[in-house]
Amino acid sequence: MNFVQPIRDKNKLEEMKEELKKSGTRNYMMFLIGINSGMRVSDIVGLNRDDIRDEYGNMRSHITVIEKKTKKIKKFPIYNDLYTELEKYTRNMNQGEYLFQSQIGTNKPITTTQAYRILKKASVNIGLTEVGTHTMRKTFGYHHYQQYHDEAVLQTIYNHSSPSITLRYIGISQDEIDNSYRNFSL
Repeated sequence: MNFVQPIRDKNKLEEMKEELKKSGTRNYMMFLIGINSGMRVSDIVGLNRDDIRDEYGNMRSHITVIEKKTKKIKKFPIYNDLYTELEKYTRNMNQGEYLFQSQIGTNKPITTTQAYRILKKASVNIGLTEVGTHTMRKTFGYHHYQQYHDEAVLQTIYNHSSPSITLRYIGISQDEIDNSYRNFSL
């Protein structure tokens, strides 16, 4: 089993965004939503225009989904750069149109497998390893924790049963172990 990691380095994170833009706005926007919401890829690929805009075409303040994995309702605010980018990206979309459409069929979303291929190809191109679809979710959590140091909030966002699970999931536990070795010598 391969384990994926968050993208810890903000410069690499920017490189990943730029690399994804080269293959199209769709791929960049999928990644942007993932790293800014902490949503699972299975929920991201299922988003459509109506999740972002109301019936009058106005931007919503939140993305509300029923998670495929847990069947629970999750609500994520749309703020800052994500708001601006989603506003531009969905401006000319029709009601019911999927945000991340497959090239196969009419108004069909890409699969999670295709999302993985997109992220994997971009990561290889910029020299990142241990990247997969969970990388987006883990990157969100890692940087959220670095900014706020509030594992309880992240535990709630992720619906984990304990803070230790959350810290291990986002790679903080491994960072702490690595640092303890770095500063240890006999």
